Amino acid sequence: MKKIKVALADDHQLFRSGLTALLKDLPEYEIIYEASNGTELLERIAGKIKPDILLLDIKMPDKNGFEVVEFLKVHHPEIKIVILSMFSDEPTVMKMIKAGVEGYILKDANQQEFIDALQTVSENEVYYSKSINKVIQKSFSKKPIAGVQLNDNEIQFLKLLCQQLSNKEIADKMCLSVRTIDGYRDQLFEKLEVKSRVGLVLYAIKNKIVDL
Repeated sequence: MKKIKVALADDHQLFRSGLTALLKDLPEYEIIYEASNGTELLERIAGKIKPDILLLDIKMPDKNGFEVVEFLKVHHPEIKIVILSMFSDEPTVMKMIKAGVEGYILKDANQQEFIDALQTVSENEVYYSKSINKVIQKSFSKKPIAGVQLNDNEIQFLKLLCQQLSNKEIADKMCLSVRTIDGYRDQLFEKLEVKSRVGLVLYAIKNKIVDL
């Protein structure tokens, strides 16, 4: 079985050691390197081996998490980024979400939530913890965007998407084929003028399609 390569950037040695020990107990993942700041991390990523998933702190010396995300989304968009932070304030959260990070959980999350986040993101889905979802919801106006009409199936798809289900799981719940669900997703990309599942989730939250 091919292991999922994980990199970790955090300026607290004790926190890195704890995560590394946890990941060693998960056979599907492999820590390929650690970094104590953004500059060190980008130097490692510039080498031949790239991580599939990056676990990233925000507040670090040298280049911080914001600068790292901005660089990677331009130069290495294939690397999935999961933010691990103590910051849950609205400006910080929304800046990261709008930058396109695939995951955001707080450092006081329990072990199972951390594992769930890794698994979800590794399956090309997005994972935001419940508390982060509430911050996202609060940041948006309750007024819906005018001029966009969604049918019942599209609304149901968005609701299930916000439950962090994969397209296959959504297809099973809607009793449709995965191909049909992929079609709904692509239609919504075009209709809502977004480019990712993150954009669909943000639209659903903003327009009160889901109540988190």
